[in-house]
Amino acid sequence: MSISFELAASIRKDLGKGATRRLRKQEMVPAVIYGAGADPVSITLGHNQLMHSTENEAFFSHILSIDVEGKKEKVIIKALQRHPAKSVLMHADFMRVSMKEKLKVHVPIHFIGEEEAPGAKQGGVVTHSMVDVEIQCLPKDLPEFVEVDVSALEIGDSLHLSDIKLTKGLEVVALMQGEDHDLQVVAIQANRAAEVDEELEEAEEVEGGEPEEESGE
Repeated sequence: MSISFELAASIRKDLGKGATRRLRKQEMVPAVIYGAGADPVSITLGHNQLMHSTENEAFFSHILSIDVEGKKEKVIIKALQRHPAKSVLMHADFMRVSMKEKLKVHVPIHFIGEEEAPGAKQGGVVTHSMVDVEIQCLPKDLPEFVEVDVSALEIGDSLHLSDIKLTKGLEVVALMQGEDHDLQVVAIQANRAAEVDEELEEAEEVEGGEPEEESGE
């Protein structure tokens, strides 16, 4: 992975709703680090620093480094609470990572070859059923994203989770639960709106044809 994310944090000693409100007024974000057999640690992060990091989709599929007052923790982000109406981060959950244990992470899907797909050239509509996929792997194998090539799809064709080509060491979590979980990822469907327009045009041509001559008396 070429991108790295490093965050600086402080241990949060003052807990409670009142303390949380004060932190947010100071443009700080309350958060917690947990997992890997160690006690949870409440921390605070700079809001702008965290917001800037979350603007990169890779932030959500990378091993992050958080410097907690001199102690570096390797983590992944598990939950991020945003304000429902404002561009404000409210809380974050980070899970510690053991480099020897497999983890499950949602990884973005990058679709390639859409313009070259025969179905798209014929006027079909490319429909993305998923934008990310949950992957299980060791931390060292965690990809920034996975690619799905749709360049060969015709109208009516689709690709499922089992069609995603993964590198060695990666597993799709849903497929580990059985074939019934082999969900659709992308499809090319007929452009129904265009078909309706064509039908209307044909109907108008028929209605607007030359009128039949009336027979004389």
